[in-house]
Amino acid sequence: MRVLCIIAARGGSTGIPGKNIRPLLGRPLISWAVDIARRTPELNRVVVSTDSDEIAAVAQAAGAEIPFKRPGHLAQSNSGKFQVWQHALDECERHFHETYELVVDLDCTNPLLESSDISRAISQYRSGHERNTRLDAVFTVARSRKNPYFNMVEPDAHGALRMSKALPNTILSRQMAPQVFDHVAGIYVLDPAYLKRANHLLDGHTEGYVLPDEKSLDIDTEFEFQLVEYLLRRRMGGAS
Repeated sequence: MRVLCIIAARGGSTGIPGKNIRPLLGRPLISWAVDIARRTPELNRVVVSTDSDEIAAVAQAAGAEIPFKRPGHLAQSNSGKFQVWQHALDECERHFHETYELVVDLDCTNPLLESSDISRAISQYRSGHERNTRLDAVFTVARSRKNPYFNMVEPDAHGALRMSKALPNTILSRQMAPQVFDHVAGIYVLDPAYLKRANHLLDGHTEGYVLPDEKSLDIDTEFEFQLVEYLLRRRMGGAS
């Protein structure tokens, strides 16, 4: 059984125009993801889903396959990523005449990830599926820096700030609050059958692969681009 890796990269980035092919330490951003995926032994095929000819050319030069072009209605700022995955899976099955054990999505906006993270996420899915056949997906999360039971507030109907989530007893310290996680753009390991029948990532039984803080950043703003660039340079020994 083969494992398909999908890297989704649309051409119309609004936060940082041209983000997916912008040079990061001298290499286009998407090439970092392609390289990480190609160095992961569990992945048999690395495909980029894009509506952009320019992104397609850069990704192909980095070693990815481009067997189809993503339709425009799946390349809008409000397009659902789950539907992008469904389209990519269907196109790859048709184009390559293959079926897949797993579909792995790798976000190209988190170059702090390593191939070992993909391998561990796949291993977590496989071992979890052996224990619980209802397991549909594993995806990257991180322990939340803010907690809705303790230090996240929102205005009520009168504009007064209240806790985002309340319990019968007031939570007086971070340590007493229920554990919550941030959904981190990074790695998604999905059962293809689940991908075909569901409409959203959280429709079924999903579990988290917990990333350390230093890998839990993805690039949506100029500040995040600079921060990720600094962390990568430090990892490579170029900064103190």
